[in-house]
Amino acid sequence: MLGFVLARIPWNAISDLQLRQSYTALRDDLVLPSATTLSNICRREYVLTVDAIKKQLPSQNKVSLALDRWTSMNKLAIMSVIAYYMDRNWALRKVQLAFDEVDHQFFFAFES
Repeated sequence: MLGFVLARIPWNAISDLQLRQSYTALRDDLVLPSATTLSNICRREYVLTVDAIKKQLPSQNKVSLALDRWTSMNKLAIMSVIAYYMDRNWALRKVQLAFDEVDHQFFFAFES
């Protein structure tokens, strides 16, 4: 299923009979969830992730957001959003809010 997600195949494609048959032909013990189940899992994971991030961020402090981007050695364009803040002891803290592969063309739009 990780390969299915990493290939960015839409959830509804899992409802396609031929796709399901090809997956089960490769592995007969594989149980494929429905598109609704996958969508519900993603929604639940999103809420859990947002809640976990909120617990890490200070409730009364101001947060500075930073956008970082780079290209890996195997030519993958990566972007990250990081929140920085000072804790009660004046120590700089950071929380990564997002990390994803992006299109190379997106990077070139911001080149100076």
